Amino acid sequence: MRPQVKLVEAAHGALPPALLLGLAAAAEDDLTNRPSHHPPGEAHDHDDFESFVVERGPVADTAAFLARIGAAIAAHDILRLKGFLAVPGKELRQVVQGVGGRVQHYFDRPWGAGEARASRLVVIGRKGLDQAAIAAALQG
Repeated sequence: MRPQVKLVEAAHGALPPALLLGLAAAAEDDLTNRPSHHPPGEAHDHDDFESFVVERGPVADTAAFLARIGAAIAAHDILRLKGFLAVPGKELRQVVQGVGGRVQHYFDRPWGAGEARASRLVVIGRKGLDQAAIAAALQG
């Protein structure tokens, strides 16, 4: 390990939240020793990627919809998909995350009192995504 690496002892995995979040960690003090795929001093951004939101109504058949998500990811070279589904008869939001061929889902928390029960998915991919085709595939 590099000399700048700090070790933290923990009992039963308990650590202060500030430490876990990296608050006051001064990580930027050691940037010269951090590996990067960008040459030193080169400005970079993420213009090679784009994202957009697909909104749709409730999803009654989640198994079929998850299969639809998997098919859309494969057909349209989607890098990441994430969001929430409104499932009729369920008081909890269903979280959906897709990366590559893996699509995960779980219920996380009740819908808030003033929160609209809507299905919303963020689609992330390389520039040039066919947004209309992807939205149509996820609407059906």
